[in-house]
Amino acid sequence: MFLAALMVATPALAKDRTGYTAIAAGNLSQAEATLSAERAIFPRRPEVLLNLAAVYARTDRVAQARTLYNDVLASEPVSLDLANGGATSSHEVAQRGLARLSTTVASR
Repeated sequence: MFLAALMVATPALAKDRTGYTAIAAGNLSQAEATLSAERAIFPRRPEVLLNLAAVYARTDRVAQARTLYNDVLASEPVSLDLANGGATSSHEVAQRGLARLSTTVASR
């Protein structure tokens, strides 16, 4: 359940530039391409880092996902809108993502 919320963390007006549409459709390779291009322009944008971390986590690149979650935690928290209409902080999403990575690794 949390992974779905994590993947769609995005500002209300930038859904296609944060990989939202591709992630929601399950097209992780397209999401990664979109997010990588966006990251080249905005390397510290938390919604890009978080969504890219989610893609990495879902494609078994745990170390890369962990690095991005830690990058988000090293910056100032920002408020993110979720697809379900709620809002949360970038730090909360990153902390939950890291916890999920730890659970996934421990269960293998």
